[in-house]
Amino acid sequence: MALASPVLFAAAEAPAPAIAQPAATGADAQKDGFDFFSDKPVAAAEVVVLPPEKPAWQTVGGPIALAAFFFALNLIIWRLVPFSSHSIDINLRNFPPAAKRGIAMAVVIFGIAFAFGASEISYQLNLHGSASAYFEQMSLGKLIAFSHAHLFGFTTSFFIVGIPFSLQFNQLKVYQWVFPVGLAASLTDVISWWGIKFVSANFEWMSLFCGLLFTISYGWMLIGLLRVLLFPEVIWGSDKDKDERLAQRRAQQIDKP
Repeated sequence: MALASPVLFAAAEAPAPAIAQPAATGADAQKDGFDFFSDKPVAAAEVVVLPPEKPAWQTVGGPIALAAFFFALNLIIWRLVPFSSHSIDINLRNFPPAAKRGIAMAVVIFGIAFAFGASEISYQLNLHGSASAYFEQMSLGKLIAFSHAHLFGFTTSFFIVGIPFSLQFNQLKVYQWVFPVGLAASLTDVISWWGIKFVSANFEWMSLFCGLLFTISYGWMLIGLLRVLLFPEVIWGSDKDKDERLAQRRAQQIDKP
């Protein structure tokens, strides 16, 4: 019997060609072998569960309620402590030099601290993109410590600056609002941080409003105090002794040869 050709033996022994499988597509197929066209059930670990959308009474009503809290707090303070023109008459110009220098330095140092705080806000917004993203990555413990430190800082700074300012301009009813309104805005601002983290990014509008309000309030008191303490020759219409000082200045000008 004739021997079979070596070519036939090779063809018989060669393995059958493998059937080409469809290539996996997508980034997930390249990373973890996930097959988009497979009929297998998807593992629970691969499913991203999005939190349910918060209702409008929280996302919209929450900031409105916080704004109502701010105005109600000022109204309560006004009702409990109404304006009275019969108060202690104190003029910071008559204070000892050490007291005037110390108050002026404290006002300036707290102003510098506010400037650093504003620069930190700008830095964090540039780093995280928005206030909501910044507070989202902040842990609960850090937010508690953050609120604790700022409440102490706001209260101390406004107390040290607001008391002498209110005593110096006790004759002006509108000036008696600057101190308490700025402090109420500080408290409302801290509350808004919790709303941003746990409720809605819409609380950013309240944080922005309160931040601008207590900055203007503090700046107003800072300028008023520094003008009285460091520039005693400057006379403004808000000075309680404006008429007396203007009369003295006119008398001095008349006496000059």
